[in-house]
Amino acid sequence: MSTAMNFGSKSFKPRPPDKGSFPLDHFGECKAFKEKYMRCLRENSFENSLCRQESKEYLECRMDRQLMAREPLEKLGFKDLIEEKFEAKNEKL
Repeated sequence: MSTAMNFGSKSFKPRPPDKGSFPLDHFGECKAFKEKYMRCLRENSFENSLCRQESKEYLECRMDRQLMAREPLEKLGFKDLIEEKFEAKNEKL
């Protein structure tokens, strides 16, 4: 006779973390972005305003892989970087 316990057939459904919750990147999915950002900080005496593009890319990686809740980049303080990219693209046309 089996003594295994069955706690029901409920299955785990993954969901993005709550806002403000930042799980660890156990599989190193965003490690390259993190390293690029940290290198930029070191090279610029930890002046984070000089590394905003790297910061934006790192946060995008985390959102894409559901390591943080998805937020519009404008709400995270990157509106100017998005507008610059849009304007540069339109100038090429």
